[in-house]
Amino acid sequence: MASLLGGVEAGGTKFVCAVGTAEGEIRAEARFPTTTPAETIRQALDFFRPHRAELAALGVASFGPVDLQRGSPTWGYITTTPKPGWRQADLAGPLLREFGVPVGFDTDVNGSALGEYRWGAARGLDTFLYLTIGTGIGGGGLIGGRLLHGLVHPEMGHIRLPRDPVRDPFPGFCPFHGDCFEGLAAGPALEKRWGARAETLAADHPAWPLEAHYIALALQSYVCSFSPQRIIIGGGVMGQTHMWPLVRAETLKLLNGYVQSPAILEKIDEYIVPPGLGAQAGVLGALALAEMALSGYT
Repeated sequence: MASLLGGVEAGGTKFVCAVGTAEGEIRAEARFPTTTPAETIRQALDFFRPHRAELAALGVASFGPVDLQRGSPTWGYITTTPKPGWRQADLAGPLLREFGVPVGFDTDVNGSALGEYRWGAARGLDTFLYLTIGTGIGGGGLIGGRLLHGLVHPEMGHIRLPRDPVRDPFPGFCPFHGDCFEGLAAGPALEKRWGARAETLAADHPAWPLEAHYIALALQSYVCSFSPQRIIIGGGVMGQTHMWPLVRAETLKLLNGYVQSPAILEKIDEYIVPPGLGAQAGVLGALALAEMALSGYT
């Protein structure tokens, strides 16, 4: 009997494919760059083919936007992404046709949130958010124990933030909105604003207080909108360890005592946290999506 799960963390920069167990034990893994849809999907299919007899289900946690509506003719597609060549790319379909097993499909951030819920920093919680701040900005999570879905899926990176044009004349880089959260605070925004990649900027560079301000503006809105029990933030930008105290302090400042919870007022270091699974959150979340698909959860 097939007993293993397959997972695909489909990122805009790289794909991570894995075969593992329902307990989160990874048995085999491959990583490769995200090039064209044809080439990248072929590499994913090639990875899973030797495990065909063992696969009970597959899960895909993908960059987006994506179509999550079962019954839609474009379910499993990446839709209006700005990534060249990937608009209206069918990602789940080739896996479903090739292997004939249940396929779970969700956003990369919902996948990471699910991984953190099962094995990481969100264990024991039923309402929390997972954000990634890197090449883009996305957000997902669980509300009342269920992955956050709706009309489509959350696009937390595209909320509008107040920008002081005197302090920050940079107009933003988002091709849809200009100075939305992603347009102001994702990795490419840092590079375009300051003329250098984020990881090369010194810890005392003026980029970081401004970055922390934008992140905290978003977090303040999310706290008031979703009332999460915890906020987990992944992605390369938050790999700069000096950012954590800046973001926490600025979030407290912007909330200004309005949300009267000890989790925020007394334990902010345990409220805004990095992923417990580190870089494995996405691919482990994809395995968890496969398990959900196997159980019939949609």
